[in-house]
Amino acid sequence: MIYNSFLKIFITVGLSVLPAAGQAVPPVTTEKGVSAYAFDLSQVTLSSGRWLDNQKRTESYLKDIDIERLLYNYRITHKLSTNGAATNGGWDAPDFPFRTHMQGHFLTAWSQCYAVNNDISCRERAIDFVAELAKCQANNNAAGFSTGYLSGFPESEFVALEAGTLSNGNVPYYVVHKLMAGLLDVWRIIGDTKARDVLLSLAGWVDTRTSKLSTTQMQNMLATEFGGMNEVLADIYHQTGTTRWLTAAQRFDHAAVFNPLALNQDSLNGLHANTQVPKWIGAAREFKATGTTRYRDIAQNAWDITVNTHSYAIGGNSQAEHFHAPNAIASYLNQDTCEACNTYNMLKLTRELWVMNPSSVSYFDYYELALMNHLIGQQNPADSHGHITYFTPLNPGGRRGVGPAWGGGTWSTDYDSFWCCQGTGVETNTKLMDSIYFYDSSSLYVNLFAPSVLKWTQRGLTVTQATTYPVTDTTTLVVTGTSSSNWAMRIRIPQWASGAEVSVNGQKQSISTASGTYAVLSRSWKSGDTVTIRLPMKLRTVPAKDNANIAAIAYGPVILSGNYGSTSLSSVPTLTLGSIKRSSQLAFTATANGQTVNLSPFYDAHGYNYNVYWAISGQLPTV
Repeated sequence: MIYNSFLKIFITVGLSVLPAAGQAVPPVTTEKGVSAYAFDLSQVTLSSGRWLDNQKRTESYLKDIDIERLLYNYRITHKLSTNGAATNGGWDAPDFPFRTHMQGHFLTAWSQCYAVNNDISCRERAIDFVAELAKCQANNNAAGFSTGYLSGFPESEFVALEAGTLSNGNVPYYVVHKLMAGLLDVWRIIGDTKARDVLLSLAGWVDTRTSKLSTTQMQNMLATEFGGMNEVLADIYHQTGTTRWLTAAQRFDHAAVFNPLALNQDSLNGLHANTQVPKWIGAAREFKATGTTRYRDIAQNAWDITVNTHSYAIGGNSQAEHFHAPNAIASYLNQDTCEACNTYNMLKLTRELWVMNPSSVSYFDYYELALMNHLIGQQNPADSHGHITYFTPLNPGGRRGVGPAWGGGTWSTDYDSFWCCQGTGVETNTKLMDSIYFYDSSSLYVNLFAPSVLKWTQRGLTVTQATTYPVTDTTTLVVTGTSSSNWAMRIRIPQWASGAEVSVNGQKQSISTASGTYAVLSRSWKSGDTVTIRLPMKLRTVPAKDNANIAAIAYGPVILSGNYGSTSLSSVPTLTLGSIKRSSQLAFTATANGQTVNLSPFYDAHGYNYNVYWAISGQLPTV
């Protein structure tokens, strides 16, 4: 493309004059109810460690994937030449019902890759891909589609959806949501105006189509999974200030799900789990647009119910993609537990809620638990493209990369999978730094402990965090800048941490470090000030709420699993708690079923059969 050729020349002769990567187009509205704020992705970078390794593997995949293959279904559907491209398999095969859902995830991941690393290759890929999508959208008249329509399957799928005759398993609005979310990110993160134009044209198509439906017709249609349509349309409202998009968003408010949650009633049993969580994120976005407290209540109640009564020890939820009765955990320790998309979306919901209540530690206690113990380990560390599992098996003797034949537990591939969790996986692993730090007018919040560097440009400061946490219990933060200033560092003290200590320049501070609170360190900061945080860890059990005798074992924030090599297990092993001994840092031994078993972090349980939930006896030792 001419634009990209010019860009390459421009970068070669003067990169320093380009604007910093990040959110190029900020929203025009002020969100209601928010009192803490995320830093731009471009302001935080990861340092060496597991998170950065995950990121690099995903970035390799993002830069290797063949864009022509990703465009195949769009082009053939919109009656354009496919340029001889090969077809994909799995969920992007030409005959798969909801093909092209993955492409929106790629758009978001490419945008995040650019924001994080100023990676021009990812930027070009996003811009080039959007330009090709624009050609497909512009050919709608020849293809027989309405103005603005854009997808890898024909518009007739929506006619069938509205008539209640869709019978091929397609979830067409789910696919449209992913594409719209990706286009929005290319616009707001990279600043590509063509992405804006394609997005708004597609949003206009959604608005025109849904505005013709009665309330009953619309609610009936919402029984078919529609992703986060209320979320992305509310986001477009936030981005533009145009109320048309908020009105369209509210048409996607699913009464059958929202009404019980507004009353704090748990009616999740039997529902497809990941169908629900994006709706709750949308409710949070609608609250921030309208200030209507019912939306906030729906989102908060949904989070409380899911985290407290439907989540496994690793932070994931659902079995066979569905919610069960409240507290039903020990009864569902299967191969198909913990769909990764659910956790990805629960972390998004957690962020939305925490910024409205930044004094609550419980939100980021959950965030840390789920990110560390589920999503970090979802990626295969032996794969240069960072492929992932759909489910994370929690059955006795489970194993990542092994599971249902249709692909749920096996590793994803470059071109023959394209599951929903592969899509959210490339997003997760290009934004791992997005929730380490937050800020308000007088404070810096340290919510996660990971090696990273924050460029706090709003104050002209840099904060460098060095740590091997959770292998060790200590992290240090060094504040550097050109001038002194007064502000508070608010440090999350997890609910599991007892006896936490905070020191500045080697001097222990006389501040409250109570578990489940933020330790507040207020001072006039000088360049070079070094904060040391120690979060003592100990063993604890995480009982299944439907059977207190079945429990996972944790050490600090880390869920431990037993290494069973190639041995199969037919039932939950019985572990003697008093037998647990620490051999080194995060390595332990224990006796289970009369035999010694090695325990180590579940996020590292790759290449062997493992066990997470145990029948427990006795009492935990102090180690």
